Amino acid sequence: METMYQLLNFILHLDTHLIAFVTSYGIWTYALLFMVIFCETGLVVTPFLPGDSLLFAAGALCATTNNILNVNTLFILLTIASITGNALNYLIGRFLGPKVFRSERSIFSIKPMVAKPLLSRDLSPLSVLLHPL
Repeated sequence: METMYQLLNFILHLDTHLIAFVTSYGIWTYALLFMVIFCETGLVVTPFLPGDSLLFAAGALCATTNNILNVNTLFILLTIASITGNALNYLIGRFLGPKVFRSERSIFSIKPMVAKPLLSRDLSPLSVLLHPL
């Protein structure tokens, strides 16, 4: 029962817990935000990270009267994180993409789809939907 009370208290007073977290970790908060945004945009296997809600919370902390987070520093860091993460994701796709899609043993192989004949040109929107069948 105590655990449920603590969880409810955490959810209802999230603003005070976030402010306490940011003030206790200081500069490491910027590093954590950088790494989350970089990994979410840059690594193929981490789209589950809370990027959007984290950006919203960071913006809310920038808008507080205490200026817990600096909006200019946050903007520059997160812009760099998203651009470099996007570049890394492109490089991963460029390096691994042909190996994954051209391999005979891969479940992502495009050869079975290329071998199927297309449906009639009259039903082109429907043929796009039915083509893998």
